[in-house]
Amino acid sequence: MANKKIITKVTTHILQEMKLKGEKISMLTAYDYSMARLLDEAELDVILVGDSASNVMAGYTTTLPITLNEMIYHASSVMRAVSRALVVVDMPFGTYQGNSKEALNSAIRIMKESGVDAVKLEGGKEIVESVERILSAGIPILGHLGLTPQSIHKFGTYIVRATDEKEAEKLVEDAHLLEKSGCFGIVLEKIPAKLGARVTKELKIPIIGIGAGNGVDGQVLVLHDMLGITQKFSPRFLRRYHNLSEEIKGSVRAYIEDVKSVNFPNEREQY
Repeated sequence: MANKKIITKVTTHILQEMKLKGEKISMLTAYDYSMARLLDEAELDVILVGDSASNVMAGYTTTLPITLNEMIYHASSVMRAVSRALVVVDMPFGTYQGNSKEALNSAIRIMKESGVDAVKLEGGKEIVESVERILSAGIPILGHLGLTPQSIHKFGTYIVRATDEKEAEKLVEDAHLLEKSGCFGIVLEKIPAKLGARVTKELKIPIIGIGAGNGVDGQVLVLHDMLGITQKFSPRFLRRYHNLSEEIKGSVRAYIEDVKSVNFPNEREQY
């Protein structure tokens, strides 16, 4: 039996090799040092510093309010913890749409100030000029198609995307366009499983799904959703691997009780 290849640092090239070998890619979000360190020690392949920080870290109802400075702060915190995983950061709303020069400047700031490995942009044909300009500077890009949360006011809903033939064909066209432009991979969010499998088969680059079925090259979830820290968000594609919200509240209640009953600190816990 051949020894498993030891990966010291996941790169875009290694992700491409994983696709070719049929090895699935694991990806989760992280926004701070402590969580990122745990994910990296668990040998997760990719960490996404998602603009979902707007929701789970800052309490906003959409991803739109988070700023470039805030994303750089979260990305820098994550990078101080990581030695193995590939780290990708979302470019926040307003930093790349409609202005490719601003897109390049924003991407350069992210790379220089945080040290991450790549950036992620939402959209297809409408942002390809920004994609090409960022790539021309040697900055790797992960695309994102399907449900694109930064466009929530355009869609008006978080329902499954590309269920009709016209939207599905546009998604396939956009995926090919992003690949041709030079993106190293694409995230497909909340689309029919058959469409996810089709895009994965047609494209040479890795396809990461979130609610895109199991026929893609890998999966991504928001860490706080997967661990059960958040409870209100319960789409079909989410599997909760833990119920940390109840565990945390239970621990806090026990602490409160110990403090009030003068059971903490005990004799061994003081100087």
